[in-house]
Amino acid sequence: MVASIFLQSPKNKKAYSVNDTAPSLNTSRPAGVPDLAVPHAVLPFYLAHAPVRGRLIRLGPLAHTLLSRHDFPPEVLKLGGKALALVASMATALKFTGSFSLQIKGDGPVSLLLADCTESGALRFTARLDESATSSLPQDDSALLGKGFLAFTVDQGPDMERHQGIVAIEGTNLAEMAEHYFSTSEQHACSIHLFATQENDEWHAGALVLERIAGEGGYAQNDDFSVSDTELDPDDAWETSCTFAETLKNKEIFDQSLSGKDLVKRLFGTLDVVIGQPKTLSFGCRCHQQRLAALLERFSEDDLDHMTKDGVITMDCGFCNTSFTFPRDMIHSSNKSESP
Repeated sequence: MVASIFLQSPKNKKAYSVNDTAPSLNTSRPAGVPDLAVPHAVLPFYLAHAPVRGRLIRLGPLAHTLLSRHDFPPEVLKLGGKALALVASMATALKFTGSFSLQIKGDGPVSLLLADCTESGALRFTARLDESATSSLPQDDSALLGKGFLAFTVDQGPDMERHQGIVAIEGTNLAEMAEHYFSTSEQHACSIHLFATQENDEWHAGALVLERIAGEGGYAQNDDFSVSDTELDPDDAWETSCTFAETLKNKEIFDQSLSGKDLVKRLFGTLDVVIGQPKTLSFGCRCHQQRLAALLERFSEDDLDHMTKDGVITMDCGFCNTSFTFPRDMIHSSNKSESP
């Protein structure tokens, strides 16, 4: 029996055995799982004369590294690329310690979509494709996901209360679904643009997100910079900013010869754009042998025996698509049943 710690795609799984290390279990990244970080992947900015702050997200080689771990059809991977860019844009706007996650459950061919980003910019993604899905999948996000719900969660660990917002899936694409969430659950105006494409067998993903800043007089301070007074009408300035953002195309956001600063200035230069401090994104699967062994010890001896095949227990991580094996005689249950 295979114990799945996360939902997984079925192919291209990398094997990793507990026997690969000393008796003390390894806490490092599994062999074959990349240790990749992309500096300047997140570029925050604000508009000096508009009630707007924003972030430009360009995953660079991270997009292909994260998505190519899975054997999903291109339509699912494209949706995954947009989800990764979305959680990166949201997590890097917050002050927190832990993870910011997007979870979507629906009745479409993609019955589960999950992506998250830590406070340090570590990203991961997985999905579940319905077994009855045909080889010909719909192109639009709403048809892939069907009817269901979308949830954003900030998890800062067991000692902190989780913050979660849930709304019904509304919109034709993931960007519209996220905008619906923020307008209904958070009463917060956002303009969200998500991009994902595959060119020459390489995946690319990115995002441009604008937020209307609320506060006294229509303006407020944020963690990266403070907004100056404005002479423009706030409503007009917001609408103009959103109109400029809508002109962004794939060929621009994925143009490696065009720096993020130059791209933002090209889009919003007439509104006196001010660039903030860039942030790094990285490959963020958090599985390792010690954590999985501790998880196995929570099961009863009978459950562990039921998971065992040919003397080993196999656990699969659906985020990095790695298969871990543990000899049964090395795992002992800490779940002791009380006598009646």
